[in-house]
Amino acid sequence: MDTQTRHALKQDRFVEATASGLGWLQLHRSNVIRVAIAAVIVVALIVTGALVYNSRSASAKVAFGQGMDIYNSPLLQPGQPPIPGEPTYKTAAERAKAANPIFVDVANRYGWLKTGANAQYFAGLTYLEMSQTSQAEAALRKAADSHDSDLAALAKMALAGLYRQTGRSSQAVDLYQQLIKNPTNTVPASAAKLQLAQLYETTNPAEAKKLYAEIKDQDKNTAAGQIAAQKLNGGKQPLQ
Repeated sequence: MDTQTRHALKQDRFVEATASGLGWLQLHRSNVIRVAIAAVIVVALIVTGALVYNSRSASAKVAFGQGMDIYNSPLLQPGQPPIPGEPTYKTAAERAKAANPIFVDVANRYGWLKTGANAQYFAGLTYLEMSQTSQAEAALRKAADSHDSDLAALAKMALAGLYRQTGRSSQAVDLYQQLIKNPTNTVPASAAKLQLAQLYETTNPAEAKKLYAEIKDQDKNTAAGQIAAQKLNGGKQPLQ
C-alpha cells in the first residue's frame, strides 16, 4: 500500500470517528449539558468556599490580634504616667475586662477556625482574671474539647487551677492525671506533676513528696526539676 493510500485511509477513519463522536453528542446532548453545568457549579462552589474561608480567617486573625494586643499590654506601675496615645491599665482585671469581649466575639463568630478556638481559651483566661468563675469554667471547658491537643492541654491546666480555687480538688486531680498520661508540647508531664504535687502538699504530703522526687530525678535539668528539688530541700535552694 503506497503512502498516498495510507494517508487517505487515515483521513477516512478520522472523519468516521469525528462523525461518530458528534452523533453520540447529539444523542446525549441533554446529559452532557447537565454534567457540564454540574461541573461548573462544583468548581464555583469550591472557589467561593475558599474565598469565604480566607476572608473570614483573615478577619478572625485581625480581631484576635486586637484582643492579644490589649491582653499583652504592660500594666502601669505605681507612679508611672500613662503613655500618650496608648490604652493603659492599672490592674490585670481591668486589662482583662477590655480584652474579654473581643475574645468572646471571635470565639462565637469563628469557633470553627483555629483562631476562634484560641480565642475561646483566652476568653476563659480573661474571665478568670475578672473573677467570673462560672463564665471562665464554661469557656475553658469548650477550649478543653478542642481537636488541637496543645490548646486543649492548656485549657485543662487552667481549668484544673480554677477547680483548685473553688474547692473542687478531686476534679483538679483528675485533670492533672489526664495531662500526666497525655503530655503535649504545651503541657509536659513534669508541669502537670508539679501542679499535682503542690495540690497534694496539704491533702497528701507523702504523695506530694513522691511526685517531687520523680520530677527531680526525671527532669533534673528543667525548671520543674529545680523547683521539685527545692521543695524536697525544705524550700531552700539545693546545693549545686
